[in-house]
Amino acid sequence: MGQPSPRRSTPVTASTDSFRALVARETDDGITLADETVDASFLPAGEVTVAVEYSSINYKDALAVTPKGGVVRNYPIVPGIDLAGTVVESDSADVAVGTRVVAHGYEIGTGRHGGYAEFARVPAEWVVPLADGLSTADAAAIGTAGFTAAMSVQALERHGIGPEDGPIVVTGASGGVGTVAVDLLSRRGFEVVASTGKSSAHDLLRTLGAAEIVGRLPEDPDAKPRPLGKARWAGAVDCVGGATLADVLSTVRYGGAVAASGLTGGPAVSTTVLPFILRGIALLGIDSVQWPIDARCALWARLADDLRPSRLAEVTTEVGLDGVQGVIDALRDGANTGRALVRVR
Repeated sequence: MGQPSPRRSTPVTASTDSFRALVARETDDGITLADETVDASFLPAGEVTVAVEYSSINYKDALAVTPKGGVVRNYPIVPGIDLAGTVVESDSADVAVGTRVVAHGYEIGTGRHGGYAEFARVPAEWVVPLADGLSTADAAAIGTAGFTAAMSVQALERHGIGPEDGPIVVTGASGGVGTVAVDLLSRRGFEVVASTGKSSAHDLLRTLGAAEIVGRLPEDPDAKPRPLGKARWAGAVDCVGGATLADVLSTVRYGGAVAASGLTGGPAVSTTVLPFILRGIALLGIDSVQWPIDARCALWARLADDLRPSRLAEVTTEVGLDGVQGVIDALRDGANTGRALVRVR
């Protein structure tokens, strides 16, 4: 990072003197999410102020407004774990005013105010300048979920798994990470098997390139788990965890790998060492929150190039700030499909 330069600003359609934000507050009755008018004093410390144009809605955002959700340190907070917009003030020589940027992970939307506000202030080292050809709407539609999907695909490929090795199963395939993973894998020539419990998502998943669609895994949830099952998959992108991850681990072919990023099926995984010591498979943990900024920037460059989702519009629904609560409710109920893009201004 270079030496800080004097704070610079550029005209925008709104001012930090008064701006709109969705604020989550903890009360005796739970957590409320309300549309409020705040000012610059509401913003945390940081070198870069962004006029937020878009955010998105992720499972962690639903947890942020759920009692005992376990992701927020202190309330009140503006949720929204990712944001995309234009820099309007900067104390950093490395991030110029007028730069289109995306920022996600770290403490955004959990430890400091996030993307569901017209302005956000973040440390300069958390900001990723957008490549030419990738709009702020595209970046937010990809968001944390799409970035996690890209991390998963990249991890499988770096493990040496290619289309010639056989099918890749994507669990939780109708969700934000899952839909983008199906898109990315199919675009790169993989035979993708999409696992979902939502029959309403089948047509979408076929449009995204799924060669086969199966139900939730394990197929018989009441059956006693087997340490090793029939080898079916060259690899997997697991967005579910729990019993689903245990089943996938037991059915990956010799030398395969599972990129795991989700826990909607629960954090506990009941398995044995057998898939690892008899089939030599690898469990690849995927965490986008603390990923180093250099690696983050490199992957965003790929998301604008060879890893760019080809069917982003098909998986994205746009809402305004007033539509956030409805999508969060759907996420809690397991009824949401694909990505929800939030138009902030």
